[in-house]
Amino acid sequence: MNSSRRLAPLALVAATALLLAGCADGAAPADDDTISIVASTNVYADVASTIAGDGVEVSAIIDDPSADPHSFEADARVQLALSKADLVVVNGGGYDDWANTLLAGANNTDAIVLDAVEISGLDTEPAEGEFNEHVWYDFASVAKVADAIADELSELDADNAATYRDNADTFIAGLTELQERAAADTFAGTGVAITEPVPLYLLEALGLENVTPDAFSEAIEEGTDVAPAVLLETTSLFADGTASLLVYNEQTTGAETEQVLSAAEEAGTPVVGVTETLPEGLDYLSWMSANLDALETALN
Repeated sequence: MNSSRRLAPLALVAATALLLAGCADGAAPADDDTISIVASTNVYADVASTIAGDGVEVSAIIDDPSADPHSFEADARVQLALSKADLVVVNGGGYDDWANTLLAGANNTDAIVLDAVEISGLDTEPAEGEFNEHVWYDFASVAKVADAIADELSELDADNAATYRDNADTFIAGLTELQERAAADTFAGTGVAITEPVPLYLLEALGLENVTPDAFSEAIEEGTDVAPAVLLETTSLFADGTASLLVYNEQTTGAETEQVLSAAEEAGTPVVGVTETLPEGLDYLSWMSANLDALETALN
């Protein structure tokens, strides 16, 4: 599902080098002799770091686990890091278009750009409604991104190609275990409500059915008002038992999502919080394992 409210409204970013005031971000320039990877978020930075190992400089433009991804602002540090990047990993699908804009502004035409949505192939598959661009919650897509990172690193540094491939294979084996675990769960057809479509790929892997009115989750993602009738329909999902679980995006909240949260809690419906960026102290595999733990516990 495309959104005008993705990581940031960067209409102010021109395609020239800008020194923007804003939060202190994690992206940092690498030494000239070191391969540098810059990722749009710490999710992809963690995947890249897992494959690259210690000999590659990996940084994330958004690396603060507590940051609201929708209020991101870049600064000069980000521009400098992108100007020296050999490889840039973005989500794509319109989620982080600002990263490509910043890269163009950094005058770096040599950097290789890996677009996770394009790599996933999911946006070419026919589906009802709009495309859900949050592909980092889809294990098969993340495996394809890992493969692509290993391939590009092997091109940049042939001497260590075997290490990159081994690291990628180990990581992908971990993803396969998560896929098999999700497929083995017995929640098929269980109704679940969401505040945004961020975790839908993971919920679908568990066989859960999204019963949220499209108009509600679309309005929340787009940052527009929810019609009163739609809000009532959504809050009623818990009292009448249609939704057995609420999955709540903790990084995008407001009065309407709080009303839905309150309705779930009043009805005794379990609530599982999810995020768009990697929580502190976790890597990608442990993060997704923890998400599965929380969902399984709530549903059981």
